[in-house]
Amino acid sequence: MSRPPWAPTGIDLTRPSAARVYDYYLGGSHNFAVDRAMADEAMRLWPELPQMMQANRSFLRRAVRFLTGQGITQFIDIGSGIPTAGNVHEIAQRENPDARVVYVDNDPVAVTHSRAILADTAGAVIVQADLRSPEQIFADDALQGLLDLTRPVALLLVAVLHFVPDEDDPYALVAQLCARLPQGSYLAISHASSDGQPELAASHQRLYQRTPTPMTMRTGEEIERFFSGVRLVSPGLVPIPDWRPDEEQVPIPPVPPAPDHPDHGADARMVGYAGVGATT
Repeated sequence: MSRPPWAPTGIDLTRPSAARVYDYYLGGSHNFAVDRAMADEAMRLWPELPQMMQANRSFLRRAVRFLTGQGITQFIDIGSGIPTAGNVHEIAQRENPDARVVYVDNDPVAVTHSRAILADTAGAVIVQADLRSPEQIFADDALQGLLDLTRPVALLLVAVLHFVPDEDDPYALVAQLCARLPQGSYLAISHASSDGQPELAASHQRLYQRTPTPMTMRTGEEIERFFSGVRLVSPGLVPIPDWRPDEEQVPIPPVPPAPDHPDHGADARMVGYAGVGATT
């Protein structure tokens, strides 16, 4: 397999990447044949998967607009993925040109392209680090040089916690991250869920076993635990499309019953949940 000129050396072109699969769902071009093959297989189970991913991206935009409306001008986006249109700095700086954004990802392809895209962008940097290393994230020179950690920060964990298995104690990791946030900060989370159609959720998890970042679906009750010690703002933890929907919201149509799956009704779909909370 030939290596595209944009792909950094050392990248395994034979193994799919969750970040590149997500890029493909969003209509991006930074993905390989192996990523597209995995995404296409997943879409045979859920034809509406791209719409789900776009709905998640739409939640990110709505959350950033809400947060800038609350006076937040500093953002840490962990698990930011490969840059595509409508990234955090574009939305935040449109609302407030002084907004500053630190992107964090552990995928070298995502980091390489982020650095290229952000090279001439004021107020936005990329940090290569893992969610499981909170100290490394907050100690990074680029983050320290851009953000004032005595002032409120919005921590964005959008579509990333389902890539942290239970054995890594994601609840403790979120608590450690929030403990480093100044008073008046916010936490935004979206997370894939097994609620609604557990059979297909299990199939989706098996697909992601092929990637370096296997997926762990969680129930709504389990996802709400991430907000322990955080005050959820209205409307609370809700299905992703239902968090403060606006005119740009991507509709998620009912899933028709597949020939080899029982009919679970109009809500038979894996969308996940989203919420935003104020730290206390």
